[in-house]
Amino acid sequence: MKVLMINGSPHQYGCTYTALKEVSDKLNSHGIETEFVYLGTQAVHGCIACGGCYQSGKCVFDDQVNEILSKADRYDGVVVGSPVYYSGPNGTLCAFLDRLFYCSRGRFANKFAAAVVSCRRMGNTSSLDRLNKYFQISKMHIVSSQYWNGVHGNTPEEVMQDREGMQIMRTLGENMAWLIKIADAGKKAGVPAPQYEKGVGTNFIR
Repeated sequence: MKVLMINGSPHQYGCTYTALKEVSDKLNSHGIETEFVYLGTQAVHGCIACGGCYQSGKCVFDDQVNEILSKADRYDGVVVGSPVYYSGPNGTLCAFLDRLFYCSRGRFANKFAAAVVSCRRMGNTSSLDRLNKYFQISKMHIVSSQYWNGVHGNTPEEVMQDREGMQIMRTLGENMAWLIKIADAGKKAGVPAPQYEKGVGTNFIR
């Protein structure tokens, strides 16, 4: 059992990492492996709607998006972390996720997902809303905590002083571990995965 942890902050070991690490530690305590992916500070290309992924199953921009896609079947869950910029997630992260989920073509369906955000003061809930939409359109199961998944602080040290925020991260890890184990037990017991209808698209303008 493994959970992918995506760090969407330009600071590899900053506030966002501090929140993700708290979730990761709780998952690890339940015997669930975690794998961190750091997007770094280099430019990440946005989706150009070329349609190349329809033919190849991967993105025409060969970066970490394709690395994750090649290993998607190995993950039971995904946790995405981002700092809050102008009441929204980091633009680099959004460009990355736009391509990752568009190219995935159902490879994340039925996996467990959560987003966590780090902010100084406000903008956390609107950022979570944006990130959760990637999961909702991908037939993923969003894991909750005891409150909205955010921490506050300008430095990792300040984030660690946010006692409630850190507890929220641990509760999130606890819930995700429990759900992953339930899903695993269900598979072993012969419970079939959901069977979906063929997708139907309806345009609003005809």
